Amino acid sequence: MELQVQFPDAAKAKQCLSLSLSSSSSSLTFGSHVVVPWKPVDRAKQSFSFPFVKSEKRSIQKSKGFQKEAKKDLSRILRTEAAVKGIEKKSNSANSNSLWPKAVLEALDDSIRNNRWESALKIFGLLRKQHWYQPRCQTYTKLLMMLAKCRQPQQASILFEVMLSEGLKPTVDVYTSLVNAYGFSGLLDEAFHTLDDMKSLSDCRPDVVTYSTLINCCSKLHRFDLIDLVLKEMSYLGIQCSTVTYNTIIDGYGKAEMFEQMEKSLMDMIESGHCLPDVFTLNSFIWAYGNAGQIENMEKWYEEFQHMGIRPDIRTFNTLMKSYGKMGMFKKMISVLEFMEKRFYSPAVITFNIIIEMFGREGDIKKMDQFFQKMKNRGLKPNSITYCSLVHGYSKAGLLDKVDSILRQVDNSDVVLDTPFFNCVISAFGHTGYVERMEEMFLTMKERKCKPDKITFATMIQAYKGQGNLEAVRKFEVEIFNLEKIQVEKAKNDSSGSSATQERCNHEVPLLSMASSVAKKHIFLLYGGGDQDLKSQEVSGVSYGDRKQ
Repeated sequence: MELQVQFPDAAKAKQCLSLSLSSSSSSLTFGSHVVVPWKPVDRAKQSFSFPFVKSEKRSIQKSKGFQKEAKKDLSRILRTEAAVKGIEKKSNSANSNSLWPKAVLEALDDSIRNNRWESALKIFGLLRKQHWYQPRCQTYTKLLMMLAKCRQPQQASILFEVMLSEGLKPTVDVYTSLVNAYGFSGLLDEAFHTLDDMKSLSDCRPDVVTYSTLINCCSKLHRFDLIDLVLKEMSYLGIQCSTVTYNTIIDGYGKAEMFEQMEKSLMDMIESGHCLPDVFTLNSFIWAYGNAGQIENMEKWYEEFQHMGIRPDIRTFNTLMKSYGKMGMFKKMISVLEFMEKRFYSPAVITFNIIIEMFGREGDIKKMDQFFQKMKNRGLKPNSITYCSLVHGYSKAGLLDKVDSILRQVDNSDVVLDTPFFNCVISAFGHTGYVERMEEMFLTMKERKCKPDKITFATMIQAYKGQGNLEAVRKFEVEIFNLEKIQVEKAKNDSSGSSATQERCNHEVPLLSMASSVAKKHIFLLYGGGDQDLKSQEVSGVSYGDRKQ
């Protein structure tokens, strides 16, 4: 939840920040004597009134009613999951054009939400075949946002062409998502071309969200020289920076360890008169200094933001704990956890993952096991990151029997395992010379449909070199070569796939009656064929891509 600063105007916030910076800063401590400028409500002292139950029988009936509702909810979830899986299977069929709208749309939404871009595009192709289908910009916006996260700029370009072929006029949201898809994949030229295309349209001019998205892409690629140019253009067009814009700039400078520019951006934010720091600004500062090991500056800025009336959240405390743990300051790390519990902040899975990881790195297996057990006692479900940290800690301490115990726990759970987990286990067995167990885990990895990466092959090569197995070494060196070759070809395709967008930028009005030749080549493979009957009525109540600033 975003919390507002308590000062009525920016001048007072600026004055408070100046006074705080000029005064001597004390170290941040968490312990039995903690002084903070805000006083949370002591929920333990609050009195609650519960409704009276007239009879024991009625209470039992109510309980049974809740159980029935829970069973109904569970059955509804199971039916939905089954429907989603069924739709995913039918996405490869060419004859399914009268499917239930809710099932198709839920399947599409599920794939988008979980960033399964290949599945999402197949289901979208199935959606376009339905007789009730009508194209909507919000659907395309959602898909483009997903493709940006998955770094699929070529597919985003093709999808945009398909949208134009359906006669839709792109909105600001669609263009912004396309800018994000290009910029997030490092194709800044294409992102700026798309921005220029927007500026040529009278009814689709870029807004503060578009520019904030572009600034975010520049920050992630460390192209800070372009940020000033973007800000100057915004000022020329009369577009004011929002809190999100400033937070994006601050976060980018912080991750690049450009602390002077980060602090200057904070002052610019306050001096703007219409934007004030919030908890996201606080978290960016805490993360930046904590990640760099500058604990004193981290603690100082924590107090500065407290003086400005900005309350921390669970992410703030997680960052503090990780920063202390990396520096070996375990007493402070645990005191943060105690501070959270006293202030009624509920530690999450990620909180315990951090603590388990830090004690595992230190080799304190007893403490690591203690907090793992505490995590389970609280009803928090361990995930693949939890088990990965445990395996790393046990292997570092030479306790391979404990690694086997973790593998048995994983087999008896429904935890979704990923490539980093298997890399960790393969490394544990490989570095200790248990090559047969390493090979078993490699086969299990393939059975679980987790794709090996460079780390997987490099770890196995190192293990085989230690055993003198040169034949296996050559085999996996070829695997690495093939993997790098695929990545290079993919990068070339991503670069060439945006040519259609560059061509389109030369036109005044970016509306095409048909998809480009690049798009036509892929439409039948990914989007379910060519033109569809768009005269059918729209299915109401389905919304994709609500705009958020």
